[in-house]
Parts: sequence; structure tokens; C-alpha cells
Amino acid sequence: MKAKRRVLSFAGIDPLRLFGQREGHLEILEEKYPGVVVVRGDEIILKGSDDDLKCLTDFFGELFEIVKKGRVITEQDFRRLLRVDGSNRGVSLDDLDKEVVVVTKGGRAIRPKTFNQNRYHEAIAKYDIVFAIGPAGTGKTYLAVANAVAALKRKEIDRIFLVRPVVEAGESLGFLPGDFQAKLDPYMRPVLDALYDMLGPERTTKYQENGTIEIAPLAYMRGRTLNNAYVILDEAQNTTKMQMKMFLTRLGSNAKAIINGDITQIDLDPPSRSGLVEAQKILSDVDGLEFIHLTAEDVVRHRLVQKIIDAFARNGNNTENAET
Repeated sequence: MKAKRRVLSFAGIDPLRLFGQREGHLEILEEKYPGVVVVRGDEIILKGSDDDLKCLTDFFGELFEIVKKGRVITEQDFRRLLRVDGSNRGVSLDDLDKEVVVVTKGGRAIRPKTFNQNRYHEAIAKYDIVFAIGPAGTGKTYLAVANAVAALKRKEIDRIFLVRPVVEAGESLGFLPGDFQAKLDPYMRPVLDALYDMLGPERTTKYQENGTIEIAPLAYMRGRTLNNAYVILDEAQNTTKMQMKMFLTRLGSNAKAIINGDITQIDLDPPSRSGLVEAQKILSDVDGLEFIHLTAEDVVRHRLVQKIIDAFARNGNNTENAET
């Protein structure tokens, strides 16, 4: 069947804003739609199937509007907008811009940066228990902490609990220098960094001292009932089935639990012991909780991180350690 043709004009719009440095955005288009998009002068010539033409016409229409508002389109923005599968319909980059989770100590607005991150943020608002499963760099911990801090600022909760299993991967806690808190600090550094960013070091320390924020190993949750709180379990892939059950049954009234993990980075031996893996099987049909799956496309670190994750996934390496 003969390919159809459509011409779109971007007269009056800076090509650099549309196509990026050295027209890098056109290379992204070529990856997804080889031979379909050609730029001549101030026109975009599309040649392809009806479906391709419709998707790309809608895509460029939204892109034109965003650029006209003065926004600089990054490579990540461009890739987000270009994904037009069913899970992304009804959510635009403008929608993400409007969705401010919390404002940091320095005045920076924290927003979901990808469509799946937006689903994650919405799930936290809707459900009392949310599992976020995905690779490093997808914002699992940062968005969880941001939502917890926002709820604390709105006085919807009284406390934030940040916990994680202390799984010793090649180095024993007992041989690390310092008191117990000093030994624990490297394990909790990601959540501390997020808190420092959102509240500042002084307020974070104050909240820790008065018990508003508690950072502890998962084992310290045993026997407790947690009310009026956000409870965040980080690195959940390293819990056992019984630890996961223990954690989930700590919830009291007006409490939310957010469970984050990367099932490609399980430090347990054997990896099949992971409570996060088991939870997916056991709880998939339970009403009132939600599983959100983030992928390499949701990585908001350096652009090469996404490619590295994909390369390891293709190689089938799902048990080796890597920093998160």
C-alpha cells in the first residue's frame, strides 16, 4: 500500500527548541519512525501509514504548543511526549508541569517527570498501600519521600517512618566504624539526601530528634502499630516473605505504606526468597492497594543510565549488586 503524505509547518518557531542541539531530537524520531519524518525549511514532511501520521500529527501539535509557551524541550521531554501507547493517552507534558508534589527548601518544585511517575504519584494519593517496582534512577524513593513530606506539611499525618532492610552485601555492619547510627547511615543515605533537599538539614535533624521523622532498620518495626503516618519501605527486594508480612501488618489508622524495590537487584541468597517478589504473587488481587511498575524509560538520571539498564536486562543479569 502506498504511503500517505502530510506536511506540517512550524513557521515562527525556533527549530533549535523543537529539534534540540545538532538536531538530536530528529535522531530519536528516526529510531521510532524510520524514514517517516523529513524536515525541509520550516516544514515537517510526514510519509507513512494512517496510524503513524495521526500519532505524529498529534505529537507535533502538542510539541508546537509547548514550545510556543517558552518551554525548552529536553531529550527526556521529547522521549516522553513521543511515547503514544495506551498507558500515556490523556496525560500530556503540560499535565506533568501542573502536578507539583512539594516545594523544596530551595524553592524548587518537585513534580513527576514521566507518565509512569505521574501514575505512581496518583496511586499514592488514592491507595493506602502502594508498591513501586522498577530499576535505579526512576524516582521511587524520591517521590515517596516527597509525597510524605507534602502530607506532613499539610498536617494530614503526624509522622514519617523511613525503613529498609539492612542486608549486608559483602561487608558486615559490625566491622564498620562508629556507633550504630553511624553504621546505619550509609544504608539510609538516599532517604536522608531526599529529606535534606526538601526540608533542609536543620529541620530534618529537628524532626528526627523530636520523633516526627524516624529512620530505622526494618527489624525495628516489629511489634509496633503505626498511626497517622506515612511509612516508606525502601529496598524492599531485600526483605523476606515474613519480613514483608510483618511490615504490611504494622499499619494503623490514617496510615499509608509505600514499598519500593528493584527486583533486578536482590541481595538475598537465593533471590527467590524476596518478599517483594512474593508480594506480587500473593497480593495482586487484593483491593485497596496498587502495584506501579516503572521501567528504564522512567529513569531521570543521566541519559546513559537508561541505556545501561536496558543492556543489563538484555543480558539477563538480574542478581548482581549495583548502587541504587
